[in-house]
Parts: sequence; structure tokens; C-alpha cells
Amino acid sequence: MTIRSTSTRTPVLYLIGCAAPPVHHVRSGIARAQERGYDTCLILTPTAAAWLVSELPALATLTGHPVRSTYKQPGAEDALPDPDAFVVAPATLNTTTKWADGHQDNLALGLAAEALGRRVYDTAQGEAPQPIVAMPYLNAWQAAHPAFVRAVETLRQAGVEFLLGDGGFNPHVPHTGQSRPGEFPWAKALDALQAAR
Repeated sequence: MTIRSTSTRTPVLYLIGCAAPPVHHVRSGIARAQERGYDTCLILTPTAAAWLVSELPALATLTGHPVRSTYKQPGAEDALPDPDAFVVAPATLNTTTKWADGHQDNLALGLAAEALGRRVYDTAQGEAPQPIVAMPYLNAWQAAHPAFVRAVETLRQAGVEFLLGDGGFNPHVPHTGQSRPGEFPWAKALDALQAAR
């Protein structure tokens, strides 16, 4: 991972979680990131935040930062430190397709879209870009949707390490008991982040 600051501060990871069943196990993803030395900030889509509403205070305590899910008021001070890296996981069909098209209708999408644009810009300027890793959670029918296929290709071409298939998340067939959200492979996303150093 390329740290943009010349200081020795702990690298800041923005973990962006979407409304898919593994988000109920996001504590595991946070703990694994912290074990690898990341100051981890949790950003959730509005629906994911609603799902975890009773857990938000404990998650804020775990990260040491407020859990963000809405935009701040213009001019308000940032509640989170500047990021050095991004992991979008679990990423849904909805977030993936909107992200690839540059939509910013919630904070999670806004941060992901800006991070991607910055990566493209920095690369064009010859600067080392911040690493962005995404790992989806969706079923095989959703993964076969043409919009999702196009979105993954767009994100990969822009430099996102999108972990779909071998080495990442393999979509499950609906209604077969294969989903296993508690076994979501958070470590694979963090391995990919480490490999981007």
C-alpha cells in the first residue's frame, strides 16, 4: 500500500459496507484490519446503517471513530481522518453498478466514487494512487446481470482490485443454502490490500 503522508502515522482504511448479509459480521472485518495495523473507519450505506442501528455505538467504540452513513453539512469539520486506502465490502449489485457510473446518492457511494476518480487522476499525473479493493456479496443471478458485468469491468479498468470469483467471493445459487454470510472472506480483501503495497 502506498501511504501518501511522509509521517509515521498509522495508515487509515475506509471500510465501506453495503446492505448485504455479511455486513452483520463487519466487526470481523474491522478486527482483521486492525490486526494488520490499519486505523479503520467504518462507512455504511443508509440501509446497512439501519440494519446495524443497535450495534453502531459498539462499532464506533471498536474503531475509535463515529460510524458514518450520511453526508455532513457543508463547511462542517470532517469527523474521520483522511484515508490511505479503501475496501468496499460487502459490495452489492446496487452499489457496484452505481459506483461504476459515478453516482453519489449516499455517503458510501460518494466516498467510493471520489476515491476512484482520484485514483484515475493521480495515475494520469504520474502519482502513486491509493489502493481500492472491492469484494461483492451477491447471488449468481445478480452476478449474471449485464449491468453488473459491465460495472465490474469498468471498475477494474480504473484500477479497483475487484475480488470476484477465484481468489475472492464466488456468487452462490439462490435458495440452496450456499450463501453463508458468516463465512464472508474479509481476509481476502485485506490480503489484496497488502499486495497493493
